[in-house]
Amino acid sequence: MSPDIWHQIFNYDDYGQLLALVANSIIAAAVLGVVGGLISTFVMMRDLAFAVHGIAELSFAGAAAALLLGVNVVAGSLAGSVLAAVVIGALGVRVRDRNSAIGVLMPFGLGLGVLFLSLYKGRAANKFGLLTGQIVAVDTPQTAWLIGVSVVVLLVLAVIWRPLTLASLDPDVAAARGVPVRALSPVFTLVLGLAVATTIQIVGALLVLALVVTPAAAATRVTASPRLIPLLSVLFAVTSVVGGILIALGSSIPISPYVTTIAFVIYLTCRAVGAVRTRNGWARRPSAAVAG
Repeated sequence: MSPDIWHQIFNYDDYGQLLALVANSIIAAAVLGVVGGLISTFVMMRDLAFAVHGIAELSFAGAAAALLLGVNVVAGSLAGSVLAAVVIGALGVRVRDRNSAIGVLMPFGLGLGVLFLSLYKGRAANKFGLLTGQIVAVDTPQTAWLIGVSVVVLLVLAVIWRPLTLASLDPDVAAARGVPVRALSPVFTLVLGLAVATTIQIVGALLVLALVVTPAAAATRVTASPRLIPLLSVLFAVTSVVGGILIALGSSIPISPYVTTIAFVIYLTCRAVGAVRTRNGWARRPSAAVAG
């Protein structure tokens, strides 16, 4: 790699000043990391990684429409996510039906988003940010939106955490104990939609899985504890997003490659540690924690 390219990627001459400018963004990113880490736990339990991608595509379309119309981009992203969550919840009762519905939604949402962006005549950076994330440039109103939605997601998760955990691990036992399994499913899908919409502001629509799937996938490689998995998942998500912002400061490259690289390294490390633990008989296979 030539020195010029290296200097373009890693240039921290005014790092202190840049850090002061994005203090609020770092706080917002940490909050969104907590949301992504907690949501990731249930995404793994309920095998909804494909659903995350489907919701992200319609969320992208909603954000692109808002950008074209000149309204709040976060609000547009939320509208798209909620619409996708409602459609997936209504059509996807069984896994096979759900995946079929998501497979139809994904290209439709991506096509709409591309159409809206092609009609938008504003800054190219705004278009690119919807796909790759731009939280370093998020303004104060958007930050307030992101934190507000994150608080709502966290409150709902706090209320439904225990019954949702039981319903995710063993729906039959949960139903026998009086847990409203059918009602919890659409509620969580809506919460997932809100979380995806906020996470897209960090890594963009194309790489949202890095914060809503990878953290728990990594955590389940090193532990089977139902208490440690969400804690580690949150730690991994916050480390990925805040670390990505800190590295991205002063760089002309979008934040998403840094966030996704950190998340991927964490996953590979946890996978290696889990393999060693399993080989030496220190713990049972971590993935059993989410296998039901």
